[in-house]
Amino acid sequence: MDLAERLANANVKASAGLRLHKAPKEPPRQALSRLKDRATEQLFERLNTQLSDNNLSEQELARLVQEELTELVEVREATLTPDERARLVKEVLEDVLGYGPLEQFLTDPTVTEIMVNGPNQIYIEQHGKIHLSKIRFASERHLRRIIERIVMQVGRRIDESTPLVDARLEDGSRVNAIIPPLAVEGSVLTVRKFAQTNLQVEDLIANRSLTPELAEFLKLAIKGKLNILFSGGTGTGKTTALNAISKYIPDDDRVITIEDAVELQLDHEHLVRLESRPANVEGKGAITIRDLVRNALRMRPDRIIVGEVRGSEALDMLQSMNTGHAGSMSTIHANAPIDALSRLETLTLLSGTELPLRAVRDQISSAMDLIVHLGRMPNGDRRVIAVTEVGRVVNGEIELKDLYAFQFNKTDKTKSRGDGVLVPTKTIPGFSERMSDIGVDFPPSLFGLKG
Repeated sequence: MDLAERLANANVKASAGLRLHKAPKEPPRQALSRLKDRATEQLFERLNTQLSDNNLSEQELARLVQEELTELVEVREATLTPDERARLVKEVLEDVLGYGPLEQFLTDPTVTEIMVNGPNQIYIEQHGKIHLSKIRFASERHLRRIIERIVMQVGRRIDESTPLVDARLEDGSRVNAIIPPLAVEGSVLTVRKFAQTNLQVEDLIANRSLTPELAEFLKLAIKGKLNILFSGGTGTGKTTALNAISKYIPDDDRVITIEDAVELQLDHEHLVRLESRPANVEGKGAITIRDLVRNALRMRPDRIIVGEVRGSEALDMLQSMNTGHAGSMSTIHANAPIDALSRLETLTLLSGTELPLRAVRDQISSAMDLIVHLGRMPNGDRRVIAVTEVGRVVNGEIELKDLYAFQFNKTDKTKSRGDGVLVPTKTIPGFSERMSDIGVDFPPSLFGLKG
């Protein structure tokens, strides 16, 4: 007799004292899920106030939940095998104290992103590719409960009056949640997991994201205090590359990082980390990236690293690069190096300062030295696919010059495998003479030239 039949028969005996009869057939997993939902609801009813009590430690709360859950399950003990009981207790504890169906993905180091599109669709990114998981939430209410638990832990709230939240978990994972009425077909949750270990330059070379020649070039570029912008689409590894390359910053430089949600993990001795703050429920108290960039200028930085430039802070960042803070870095969403400059122009024009386009381009040309553009290959690999020098303004346009470009292998005619290599374009950058004057020499071999 399977679990569904045992549960149905137990209900018949308990309610009417009737003779045992054949229960309607129900899949065992569905029967256990039904029992789990019932136990979870009863547990929330019993522990409603305690679950939101901030004075209880995680250990005390876990012990309290375990005791109450054990008592609830005792009533059904006769209908459950030891394995079923252990599974029930584990899943209910994950729902009440953890993140329910998401728990297994959050603890899996191979999963880098979790995308929940309503209760019946959970997509995960694994090894650079997106898959639809077989795991589901029991209902919209179940999903909302998990979202509310995540949001509550970071001191935020989400409801019909505040239906959108952008936050991060204690381990640094970035969370975005949006619920009805903004999300039409059910609550949507996106979790970008925080890497437990930093990828080093050697790892990026081993993964073919960088070439040894490019790594040496970027090492010299940072030593020479060139301003570098990492560009690319979502999930192409911009922040990972910036994080790895930052190891070349001299230890005696004072570095200030500014981010929306802390993602950078710089292994640097003289480091100050700043994080923006959203407005409270009353719409007050917001501290923007732009506010932090302005404040950082008063903190005697040698280099300023903006995690991602996405708003009016673009103008302040450019001005800081032009006023004694050379060697700064940032990332930006763009499809190509030229698009990165166009987006930087647009963001600068949106700063509220009335500047002519020529003045904006002069600022960008003077501030930016290099654009390192990353892309994701069809096979899921993340690669640097272009390194471009930002030149002078000529005839109203900023000159761009590729120093490295990605070449697909001739055998990969459809470019579906992503086979190829980043090669130098045999072009000497315009800043090489300026770098030579301060003792930083770029060997011609880095650009594919002899002698």
